[in-house]
Amino acid sequence: MTTYPGFEGRVTRTFAGSEGAWPARPQARDGAPNIVIVLADDLGYADLGCYGSEIDTPNLDALARRGIQATNFHVTPMCSPTRAALLTGCEPHRAGLGTVAHVDPASPATHRSSRPT
Repeated sequence: MTTYPGFEGRVTRTFAGSEGAWPARPQARDGAPNIVIVLADDLGYADLGCYGSEIDTPNLDALARRGIQATNFHVTPMCSPTRAALLTGCEPHRAGLGTVAHVDPASPATHRSSRPT
């Protein structure tokens, strides 16, 4: 079927016959810091024991005691842009994710490399 410049998958008349293509996973450089971010959707400060909740969250509390707690982070009304802001330190639109990312079918329509500029 039709090919798309820069798209390494295959597009056919049916979804079942098509093959998605994702970019290679980035690799951390040698000596990069070892950081783990735990992000839980649909939770607020009042849901975690480390912030005074009545709910018992011993594992999350233990992580909080040994790490850094974010106490001045502002979220967006949607999860995907909030994640983009947290991980990049940028406003979500500037990070390239101004809306919820429900799915990535790995098709040419979702790849920046195949979009007209």
